[in-house]
Amino acid sequence: MEKKNLRIVFMGTPEFAVGSLQRLVENGYNVVAVVTQPDKPVGRHGSVLRPSPVKEYALAHGLPVLQPLKMKDEHFLEQLRSYNADLQVVVAFRMLPEVVWAMPRFGTFNVHAALLPDYRGAAPINWAVINGETLTGVTTFFLDHDIDTGRIIAQRQFPIPDDADVEYVYDGLMQLGAQLCTDTVDLVLSTDGNAPSQPQQDSDAHHAAPKIFKETCAIDFSLTAKRIYDFVRGLSPAPGAWCLLTPRDAQAPAQVLKIYKTAKTGESSVGVEVGTLKAENRRLFVATADEWLEILELQPAGKKRMAARDYLNGFQHPEHFLLK
Repeated sequence: MEKKNLRIVFMGTPEFAVGSLQRLVENGYNVVAVVTQPDKPVGRHGSVLRPSPVKEYALAHGLPVLQPLKMKDEHFLEQLRSYNADLQVVVAFRMLPEVVWAMPRFGTFNVHAALLPDYRGAAPINWAVINGETLTGVTTFFLDHDIDTGRIIAQRQFPIPDDADVEYVYDGLMQLGAQLCTDTVDLVLSTDGNAPSQPQQDSDAHHAAPKIFKETCAIDFSLTAKRIYDFVRGLSPAPGAWCLLTPRDAQAPAQVLKIYKTAKTGESSVGVEVGTLKAENRRLFVATADEWLEILELQPAGKKRMAARDYLNGFQHPEHFLLK
C-alpha cells in the first residue's frame, strides 16, 4: 500500500499536535479527518468560542473536523466509522475508549513527549524540566486500556540544556515528534500494519507527569536554589511559577509575583531566612535553603513581564519583604 492510500484519522488539540498534522499533510499522507476538542469559551462572559490550533490548521487545509463532547457518543462513533480509517494517530489529545482506539485495522498510535515509561501523564515536558532532567525525547506507542502504557514502537532522544525553559523543549519536541510521527506511519505501512513493538517495563517508570494546576506552580523557597531554578524554568513561560510578596510588618496585603527566569549565584545564604530579598547594583536576589538565587524576570500582579532591574525602579526597600 502507498501512503496516499492509507486512510488516517488524526486526533489532537494544542499547538504541539499541529506539528505532526502539518508534517503528515505536507508530505502527502492521506489524512481523511481530524478529531479535536470542542471550541473553548473565552472572554469575560465566555461568549466567544475559540477553536483549537488543530482545528484551525485542519479547516485551513480543507480537512473534515469532528469535535465530540463524549468519545462514546453514538453519533460521533458513526461519523468516525464512516471515514473507514486504516490507522489513527493521536498527539496531545485525551484518553480514548477501546471502541475508538480499536476501530482501525492497523490500530491507533500516540506520539508522547517523553521517553516512556518515564513521565506518563498530561504534562511530561514541564515535569522533565522541573526535575532537572538533561535528556528527554518522544515516544510512539500503540494505545491500550491504560493511559500511556501501550507497546512502544519507536523513540527519539532530545537533550535539555541547563538554561532551557519549557518553551525551548516544547518547540524541539514538537518538531522531533512530527518527524517520529511520519517515521512511525512509514513503519506501519512497510510492515502492512504489523509494526514491531515492545512492552513497557513499569520498573523503568521513575517519574509521573500529572496535570499542572495553579497550586502546583507555587514556589517553595525552602528548597535548594537548583531545585527552584529548575522549577521556574519548568513552568516558563506558561503557566508560570508564582509566589507571594509579603510585607514583613503585615501592614499591607501580600501580592502575587510570577517569576519567569532566575540564575544560580553560588553565594551561600545559609543562616538567612528563606524568602529574604536583597537588592545590589540593581539586581534582585532571594535567599533559598542553600544559596542566593538571582531573579532576572518577573511579573507583578496586573502588570507586564519585566526585567528585575526595571522592577526595582519602583520597588523600594526589598529587605522589608519576604517571598513566600
